[in-house]
Amino acid sequence: MNCKVKSRIWIELDDKEFLGEGKVRLLKAIDQTGSLSKAAKSLGISYKKAWHLIDSVNNTAKKPVTVNSIGGKGGGGTKLTPYGKALVKAFEEMNLKCWDFLDIQLEKIKSL
Repeated sequence: MNCKVKSRIWIELDDKEFLGEGKVRLLKAIDQTGSLSKAAKSLGISYKKAWHLIDSVNNTAKKPVTVNSIGGKGGGGTKLTPYGKALVKAFEEMNLKCWDFLDIQLEKIKSL
């Protein structure tokens, strides 16, 4: 019997989705590339969609999650703030612990 649990978690603040797997993937891509447009491209989403996702996170968060720098000789960019990096880490830890818990519960069901 092939049995698996399917689940997704997200965090809501004031009934608005604040952080979920997709937004965390985008934040991690921004952290890796230093650019919202490069992050969007690496994830196969439009710049407009990526901008709206990051804007919603920044508008819902208690502190800025990303900071933008204006173009110039080296070009502009987007970086995660220390708060943004801490959010990504906390979400990933929560997600991992959730999956660990679900795996344990699934084993209990399989043994019935």
